Amino acid sequence: MFLHVQRMINEIVPDEPDPAAANALQEGLGGQFGEMRTMMQYLFQAFNFRGATGKPYKDLLYGVGTEEIGHVELIATTIARLTDGAPGYNGSATKPVDEPGEGGATPLSTALSAGNIHHYLVGAQGALPVDAAGNPWSGSYVYNSGNLVLDLLYNLMLESTGRLQKCRIYEMTDNKTARATIAYLIVRDQAHENAYAKALESLGVNWGAALPIPKTDAERFPEVKKLLGQGLHLKQYTFSADNLSEAGKIYRGTAPATTNGGQLSTEQMPEGFPMDIAVERPEEFAPGLDPDLLKLVQATAELELAEADDPMASSAKKKKS
Repeated sequence: MFLHVQRMINEIVPDEPDPAAANALQEGLGGQFGEMRTMMQYLFQAFNFRGATGKPYKDLLYGVGTEEIGHVELIATTIARLTDGAPGYNGSATKPVDEPGEGGATPLSTALSAGNIHHYLVGAQGALPVDAAGNPWSGSYVYNSGNLVLDLLYNLMLESTGRLQKCRIYEMTDNKTARATIAYLIVRDQAHENAYAKALESLGVNWGAALPIPKTDAERFPEVKKLLGQGLHLKQYTFSADNLSEAGKIYRGTAPATTNGGQLSTEQMPEGFPMDIAVERPEEFAPGLDPDLLKLVQATAELELAEADDPMASSAKKKKS
């Protein structure tokens, strides 16, 4: 089973909205080499794993796959923040939201000028399960052959290509919100490359001769350099609440997929960062809760709390009625 902790796996750094950067990030979310792909691929490989003696490998897949759920959450939230608000709109907050503001701007005019119009038209200023061209994410991306060596080789290639694409996205924007998330994912991709490369080495596979890791020089990006200095590329999280994961039997020793070496280690989970809820967007009719409906929700919640506090009184009341 899975648990959800209400903290972000990385900080969402504040900056101005940037719809174009949001659309570029969609490739890192719903593209063929994006976070939805890695999440589903590793989890299905873990779900379908066979052979009790291979438990450390299954646990490694589970740990990375579970982390990828947090990455989907992170990148989707980042996209939502990058599309949030109505940049350039100077209308009055006390006037109807469809009334043009100063200079004739309408609240959602930015949707027509940059990025993906579906972020506004379909997603209400939020992320979508699509790539940067608007193509829907597909389950056919998932590779799960049932052969451990083949799966690990494919996973290593997937992480390497994903990191390469994120380096390209980083160079497309100077938005701080986008770059902070991209940099974090670049470094964690490197950690996952380490994981799959180490797993292959433990099986006697000379992966470096056939599949060299691309050198992207991402350490020249300031945000990436800072995270590498913290050793984030050398950690693997197990996300094992009962501490039964055996991934540490594989993810240990010297890092194989990094130019500067370093010692690998496992931890249960990162501390994370505070998670907030985005503000309402009247121009999107989101969330669309009117005062009367909110009163009904509140009354229902109070009734349920009263029943939970005194179930006997609630039962007697129902019998009388």
